[in-house]
Amino acid sequence: MNPMKSGDSKTLTGVNSGKIISRYVKKNALFAMLFAVIGLWALQMIFAYLAELEDISDSYTYFEALTYIFYKSPYFLEQFTPTGALLGAVVGLGLLANNSELIVMRAAGLSINRIVGWVLQPAFIFVILALAINQYVLPESNLKANQIRKPDTALLASVNGYWTLQNAPAVGEKAQQEGMGHNIIYIDYADANGNIGKVKRWHLDENNNLTAVSKASGGIYLPKANEQTQASLQDLTKAEKELINYQWKLEDVTTLKLAERAAITQSEEIEATKEASEAESSAESSQAVSSNVRQSQEIVLNNEPLVSKQNQSDDVINLPISPSSVYLLTRRAEDLSLTQLYDHKRFNASQGTRSLEHEVAFWQKLLSPFAILSLVIVACSFVFGSLRTHSLGLRIVVALIFGLLFSYIQDLTSFVALATGASPLLMVLLPIIGSAALGFYLIKRQG
Repeated sequence: MNPMKSGDSKTLTGVNSGKIISRYVKKNALFAMLFAVIGLWALQMIFAYLAELEDISDSYTYFEALTYIFYKSPYFLEQFTPTGALLGAVVGLGLLANNSELIVMRAAGLSINRIVGWVLQPAFIFVILALAINQYVLPESNLKANQIRKPDTALLASVNGYWTLQNAPAVGEKAQQEGMGHNIIYIDYADANGNIGKVKRWHLDENNNLTAVSKASGGIYLPKANEQTQASLQDLTKAEKELINYQWKLEDVTTLKLAERAAITQSEEIEATKEASEAESSAESSQAVSSNVRQSQEIVLNNEPLVSKQNQSDDVINLPISPSSVYLLTRRAEDLSLTQLYDHKRFNASQGTRSLEHEVAFWQKLLSPFAILSLVIVACSFVFGSLRTHSLGLRIVVALIFGLLFSYIQDLTSFVALATGASPLLMVLLPIIGSAALGFYLIKRQG
């Protein structure tokens, strides 16, 4: 018998057995992670739907609540993927440990690091899944969910949406006589096609006195008008260029104007009494002053309304930024994809501003693969580390507690970044590095 051939046969047998064991471990880990993620996802959807039932009314039906949960389901899936991967890795390896299969693998000469490497490979599937959901699914699904159950933006204290202050012709007769004024504009929503939602405007005169308030139900982007505007910018002055930017046609505009005639009449009558007081005697002039003041007060209270309402079928609004930028600035950070968050960051940098909320969301989504892998490493440490002699049920409970703790620490570090202005990248990395270091330490101590 040729010894060389005998050695080759043993080597080939070892390679084949290694491949079989590798596929077996990966298969167990993959199915355990898959069932854990789906289970947590389903529970979250059920609890979310039960929570929505409290707000059921004539304007918000059971079917609309169910549709809202359906569109929010990708968000729930993305949120529970890390915890599901952690729980699935613990269950998959725990079943192998309970059947003494891990002991046989270790006795066959397989190292702990090699087994951990096999478990990490199925986790990459969930890494790709989380990135794909963040990039391609969440922006559209969250947008449709918000259209069904839109957040209340009626309060002025709301910081969502797009706010801007621009020069504009002021509203009202007095404002037009005095010249240019200012507009404070608020847009609560914009879609990817450039159309905008509810628009509120506060019209100020050149002395920053409020002259009118207007509200529109929505606006349609006018691309042709903007092409003509951009072509004729060379013939305009600098002041005119500031007023003409990207244009939208507003619909269902309602304007409330403050009374101006009464104020003007009062000031003219007071001026007339002053002239009369110079020409007549002191006693007669004092009597004229008191009578004229009474007349002006009657005009303010009786003859002229304090607020007048005006309805328009359409109006035009000009904004200094493109429709794509309005879309980014009116969306919440959690509703934007990775590339949109990056574009948002670049736009803020070009304007000399910064949004810590969007930066934190960008780094969280970009580093989410490392968060999933770090939790899988911790799961392996539970099986090979100090919990190796305990039951599978205890390992599952500890894994759930650690997953919740990891999520809470992530939220805490995000709040620290928002409150203190600390580096969002560093604050997002800290929980990931901490969990990975803990997992490697426990595995190394057992090895």
